[in-house]
Amino acid sequence: MKYELVAGFETHIELSTKTKIFCGCTTQFGGDPNTHCCPICIGLPGTLPKLNREVVRYAIKAGLAVHGEIAEIAKMDRKNYCYPDLAKAYQISQLYAPLIIGGYVELSNGRKIRLHHIHIEEDAGKLIHKHGDTYVDYNRGGVPLIEIVSEPDIRSIDEAKEYVERLQQVMRYIGVSDCKMQEGSMRCDVNISVRPEGSEKLGTRTEIKNMNSINNIAKAMEYEYERQTDLIESGGKVIQETLRYDDASGTTSSMRSKEDAHDYRYFRDPDLVTINISREEVEEIRASLPELPAEKFKRYTEELGIPEKDAQLLTKYRKISEFFDKACEGVKSAKTVSNFIIGQIFRRTETEADKEQFDVSVDPVQLNELVKLLDSGKIRNNLAKSTLEKMLDTGKGALEFISEADMGGVDDNALLELCKAAVEGNQKAVEDFKNGKEKALKALVGNVMKNSRGKADAVAAEAKIKEIIG
Repeated sequence: MKYELVAGFETHIELSTKTKIFCGCTTQFGGDPNTHCCPICIGLPGTLPKLNREVVRYAIKAGLAVHGEIAEIAKMDRKNYCYPDLAKAYQISQLYAPLIIGGYVELSNGRKIRLHHIHIEEDAGKLIHKHGDTYVDYNRGGVPLIEIVSEPDIRSIDEAKEYVERLQQVMRYIGVSDCKMQEGSMRCDVNISVRPEGSEKLGTRTEIKNMNSINNIAKAMEYEYERQTDLIESGGKVIQETLRYDDASGTTSSMRSKEDAHDYRYFRDPDLVTINISREEVEEIRASLPELPAEKFKRYTEELGIPEKDAQLLTKYRKISEFFDKACEGVKSAKTVSNFIIGQIFRRTETEADKEQFDVSVDPVQLNELVKLLDSGKIRNNLAKSTLEKMLDTGKGALEFISEADMGGVDDNALLELCKAAVEGNQKAVEDFKNGKEKALKALVGNVMKNSRGKADAVAAEAKIKEIIG
């Protein structure tokens, strides 16, 4: 029997506000243990939390970016559980009246992964296990989170990976989080079940907690899918439980039985006021959102004629897309700009971290100037490419390396002489071309371009060479 994978995600994203959700402590990553916390973070008796307004605004931004509906009234609840990383034995979260309802993330295959809701909450501290002892660092406690809860709409591991990547991309674009999974600012709980193919009834789910790597998410889901199908095939039953993933062994193991909402004894937090969101504030935040990756991708492919694969590279990081947009202003062909960025500039930004920062020596105005020289016919493509390399080496503009003589071009008589010289001096290439080797013609054109210092028109040179050879 064939089985279908069914998965839903609970994605925790740390917000990039300067201070924590209920106090004035810094949210900065790192620092010596227990130096970024105060009595409110730890929940000492007599302390009172005060909701950070920016947390609400950041969450609304996130909700609007994934097509969610912003609730006019939202409330904070206490989620009660006793664990060392939560000193006050409850977490302030939302259950009954979350800030954002619904929404979706659209995948490249056209499927929309529906979102149930997005709520705000505080992060817990961090447990550190060393030499048989356990230490608690409360620096992370009280850092503001949004939890994005999807419906069980994911049907494959590839869809799961793309869902996480798209969420990460959108949240970075709108500036609410850096979503660095390696630093814990984006973490996923994966709910997974299997069912016979064609069945509409959901199977018993397990939850893999605190996944902070897309590769490990894929490996854990693959293992858990195989484990559940093998268990069912052998006559066993899947138990609803919470699992941890061990990346060393590539296996999941049980942490505890899976809790439901009633196990946490949620109730309204008595110390925090009701959140009342005006429609005017929502629209103001909506107007502040940048053009989102999906919108950029559509514009690049449909209006600018950029191939889909190139458009994906240009829209992956906001800084690259903003560089591209600026460099394209007033040029004849956006594809020329795209080719320079994806070709020569990307060769100097090798890692994904480099591309995300996109700290290159040439600014978009300088690239725009170079492309306009190419558009006007004052320089040829080969000269433009070699000039860009010098610009990238030095940070200087194109005109520092291109003289008036370089921009003079080559007249018809001079081009004819260059082509004759190329044919007479490269008889083997001529014979190869006559014998059907098209690459030989490119070599002859290359000779013309070299001897003209890139000023000749390559297309015109190719045509003249063909005439000379006959």
